[in-house]
Amino acid sequence: MLWLTGNPEADALLSSEPLALLIGMVLDQQIPMERAFKAPYDLQQRLGGILDAAAIAAMAPDDLAEIFGAKPALHRFPRSMAGRVQEVSAAVTDTYGGDTSAIWTTAADGEQLLANVKALPGFGDQKARIFVALLGKQIGVRPPGWDTAAGTYGEADSYRSVADIDSPEALSKVRQFKQQMKAEARAKLPNPR
Repeated sequence: MLWLTGNPEADALLSSEPLALLIGMVLDQQIPMERAFKAPYDLQQRLGGILDAAAIAAMAPDDLAEIFGAKPALHRFPRSMAGRVQEVSAAVTDTYGGDTSAIWTTAADGEQLLANVKALPGFGDQKARIFVALLGKQIGVRPPGWDTAAGTYGEADSYRSVADIDSPEALSKVRQFKQQMKAEARAKLPNPR
């Protein structure tokens, strides 16, 4: 089972419901990772216990934004992220007939998997590679070349992203890596003197 939120019910949902995992990845920006990946569980509760891509895609945008914004808000930017989740749900519905797992089960190889993920709204190159790594390392989705398609995020025994988190210790190592990367980036900035 995935260990991404520290909440057993939320982690169980992420482990068993592909749409929940995809929504968590969509929301994993500008908020703590645990909060982003717990949000699909909270969304499911607010939607009456069901996560359905077609139903989310068909909702009135203001209604979904209101659900996202109800306290506690599901994201720091509830309106914009509700829109992003709705766009992704529409893509899953239109392209994969509402079957989120078809994003990866229809991929013949890692490059096709990466292309499928990059075609989703809100998935740039880095986010797509992290999601491919998460699928490969923790879900067992490993078409030929998945690790190459994931780039550095697919490397074994690394602690670069959510794809590598399977325990509190791993979470700590990923956070240390990210802090180190930020410090190195700041050190490369020109001195404003």
